[in-house]
Amino acid sequence: MTTPIIITLVVLAGILTAIVLLSLAPERVLMTGLILLLALGVLSPEDALLGFANDGLITIAALFIVMDGLRRTGATNVLGSRLLGNPSSVAVGQRRIMVVTSLLSAVLNNTPVVAMMVPIVNEWARKHRLAVSRLLLPLSYAALLGGMLTLVGTSTTLVVNGLLIAEGHAGGLGMFEIAWVGAPLLVLGTLLVLATARFLLPARDSPISQSEDPREYTFEMLVELGSPLAGKTIGEAGLRNLGGTYLMEIERDGEIMAAVAPSARLRERDRLVFVGVVDTVLELKRIAGLQPATNQVFKLDAPTPERCLIEAVVSYSFPYLGRTIRDARFRSHYNAAVIAVARNGARIPGKIGDIELQAGDTLLLETHPSFVDHNRDSRDFFLISRIEGSEPPRLGRAWLARLVIALMVLVVATGALSILKASLLAAVAMVALGCCRGAEIARAIDLSVVIAIGAGLGVGKAMAVSGAALWIGEGMIAALGSAGSDPVVLLAAIYGLTMIFTNIITGKAAAVLMFPIAVAVSAQLSVALMPFAIAVVIASAASFATPVASQTNLIVFGPGGYRAHDFLRLGLPLSALAWLLTVLIVPRVWGF
Repeated sequence: MTTPIIITLVVLAGILTAIVLLSLAPERVLMTGLILLLALGVLSPEDALLGFANDGLITIAALFIVMDGLRRTGATNVLGSRLLGNPSSVAVGQRRIMVVTSLLSAVLNNTPVVAMMVPIVNEWARKHRLAVSRLLLPLSYAALLGGMLTLVGTSTTLVVNGLLIAEGHAGGLGMFEIAWVGAPLLVLGTLLVLATARFLLPARDSPISQSEDPREYTFEMLVELGSPLAGKTIGEAGLRNLGGTYLMEIERDGEIMAAVAPSARLRERDRLVFVGVVDTVLELKRIAGLQPATNQVFKLDAPTPERCLIEAVVSYSFPYLGRTIRDARFRSHYNAAVIAVARNGARIPGKIGDIELQAGDTLLLETHPSFVDHNRDSRDFFLISRIEGSEPPRLGRAWLARLVIALMVLVVATGALSILKASLLAAVAMVALGCCRGAEIARAIDLSVVIAIGAGLGVGKAMAVSGAALWIGEGMIAALGSAGSDPVVLLAAIYGLTMIFTNIITGKAAAVLMFPIAVAVSAQLSVALMPFAIAVVIASAASFATPVASQTNLIVFGPGGYRAHDFLRLGLPLSALAWLLTVLIVPRVWGF
């Protein structure tokens, strides 16, 4: 064993220890390991930085921008009401969520899909009185299963594809190539989850829902002229079962309609009075055809897409105490419009403009983000805070965002462009068409993911250039004895080792560390690399058994109120199924 091998293995052991036992952030640990390997002479500067120029890494960064364009235009807002529908039971809800999410994850990266779906499913569960703990873990598993249908479904697939190209496989993986394993795994895995989730997942409240903000706002929404909601009933418009909020009354032509029945039909210019929590204000603002009823909103200086929601608590020094919101002239004095008011959790009667302001009132303002900076030290307010994610969606550009993503998938599927070129062009198109702005790009890209992958690729390169990967590969072959000459046995062994690493140090880290070992094993046996590469792809993407195995699991962990054993009980059978299908299918599709 040479000195570079010893150094690499010691650094690798330190990385695994820091991630597993100390629970340190993978991106920090991997970057530290990369710097050590560079400083100790195992890696040249060129090799150390090579991972940050990987095709897969650049593709992932571009896809973050594409997903941001979809989110900011509200292109996926249709999911909650139209695709998920009205479930008759938890089992029906699980089935609908898994079908919708798996299909989305096949054409979009599964991590942002789950991030987008969690609030939708939370709201949907509240409306239909379903335990969210029985829905969010199937949501994560559906995203992982659907992501294994296509090249763009998971970031691990994109990373390994970049490594394959670097190894001389010029074409890399095809758009639907891994579906040979992914499709049967999706079908059987979905059936397994649906058959067992009702028994293995408890009905547990989310800690987040238990600590929800108790503030209850009174706010008004206006049905716009030409609104698609006009002529629909309250139930058809999705305004009946709003979690934490209820429609109190409708004002129409000067008359008040109280205790509104779900069969009542909406008309243009109806003023809808709601009482509820701030999350529902955000939800209602995203519905096409509804606008805050105050005319002041339409007179604000900032264009609608540049506005956000701000919460401000009125202080005792507020110059308009005892006066109505209308008389306070918020637009003139603060370039802000009051769209809702909360006072001691109680309903405030009357129209928004007629409410007389008192110290301690919490105002929900629509304004420019600069309001926070301009009034942070103002004596008019006790506290000012911006509500994240409150920017109005650019609904008029939603069809453009959908068109961009459809064209991206089409050109990759037909082989007209590589995934790298297609994703970069799609990201540029999202910015050029106004679906997202240049200033928003930096916030759209998750730098922790980019750093973790780039540094992990550098560590993987060290395993190759130092000879550590070859040493481990030879050790695996020797340990298996006579069976070590059978490529199927080694395929199963590499899958099993990758699966263990995946559920301990995350799938991306496992993929970049195991790929050099797969290369070394295939070279030792003088067989094709592709079957082993597919095994690494599936094993690192099928990250079901622990919360830390994938970002999708981490996203649902808190909101679902889960424990680590929830993932083990449902994830271990899924992991075993993926292992079995891979060993059975891969040798028959990608011959050695």
